[in-house]
Amino acid sequence: MNIAVIGYGNRGRCISDILLKLNRDIRLTAINDTNLDTVQAALQERSLTPNLYENVDEMLDKEQLDGVIIGTRCSLHTEMAIKVLQRRIPLVLEKPVATNMEDLLALKQAYESSGTEVAVPFSLRLSNLGRAAKRILDSGRLGAIEHVQVINNVSYGNVYFQGWYRDENETGGLFLQKATHDFDMINFMLGLQPTQLCAMKAKQVFKGNKPAKLKCGNCEEQYSCPESATLHRLRGEPAHHDMCCFAVDTGNEDSGSAIIEYESGMHAVYSQNFYVRKKAGARTFRFLGVEGTMEFDYFTSQIKVFMHHEDHVEIHDISSSGDEHGGGDVILCENFIEMMQGGRSKTPLDAGLISVLMCLKAKEASITNTYQEIKWLAKQDGYSYKLQEERDN
Repeated sequence: MNIAVIGYGNRGRCISDILLKLNRDIRLTAINDTNLDTVQAALQERSLTPNLYENVDEMLDKEQLDGVIIGTRCSLHTEMAIKVLQRRIPLVLEKPVATNMEDLLALKQAYESSGTEVAVPFSLRLSNLGRAAKRILDSGRLGAIEHVQVINNVSYGNVYFQGWYRDENETGGLFLQKATHDFDMINFMLGLQPTQLCAMKAKQVFKGNKPAKLKCGNCEEQYSCPESATLHRLRGEPAHHDMCCFAVDTGNEDSGSAIIEYESGMHAVYSQNFYVRKKAGARTFRFLGVEGTMEFDYFTSQIKVFMHHEDHVEIHDISSSGDEHGGGDVILCENFIEMMQGGRSKTPLDAGLISVLMCLKAKEASITNTYQEIKWLAKQDGYSYKLQEERDN
């Protein structure tokens, strides 16, 4: 099986590396990237010799490919995916699958015309923790789920303000960057259709009057600012980006919340924050049923079950071994191999389209202070939905 990568950055390398380890019959045949010097250095470390292309169409036309991984920056996800879908090659498409309504509709049309299997790396549902939580909920022990509460406190949130993610033209905002995973997880767990939502966002911390394009190493506060990349490196802490997050050109909100109504009348509450640090980090889901409540957290890899009429708490410690996404990347790659052999995606593009629609609606609701309707067609199967045509007003 010959695979290619479009955008050989961190995610493109990660997914292709796992695929090569999982199956000796897989060959990394080609790579398209805008920075081939960096790509060649990464390939030398791996003793790989794929064909390198600056032009993606040339690569797709010349190579005989069984699968493609798209790991470009977010604003290019839709454009690259459409090129692959037109050639009917199974693909892995990083989230968010689109960053605006125009791209969303174009991607939906290309997907439905192609009939090609697409896997979206929704690591929350694919992880060991997510799959264990789904089994508990599906057992029926909790009774009908009538309320959901989700908290996403991002302890590494400076990545969205100190590197390329700070550009809202690339990210589309932080609902699309983070909530796309959480909205998908809520939909997947409930198996219900969302009907409307409202939302609010704020930028209260990562703002200021520092000069545009200022880097931590050139700032007089580099040894005192708590977000300084210089200071983090001196402490031996991760610091992958070094742009000032208190400069006038810093984009993105630093907190946001949404309330989502589902077809049964129940609702979910979601809130995300990007300036918490260290032990304040949490990604916690609570599904409140009539008979019991289940809580699980991706930072602790632990599930707690509280039966409403019993006097004990049931605790499950879930192994997160396998990869940095709690086993989710390995499951994704195993499924992708199945797709290249004629199987179906466990995280289909339908789910990615719905997630993006909800994120775009949350963004619009937060700007206009309105409720936003979500329109749907009938459920397609047990784990995905089909998006109804949306018009961008």
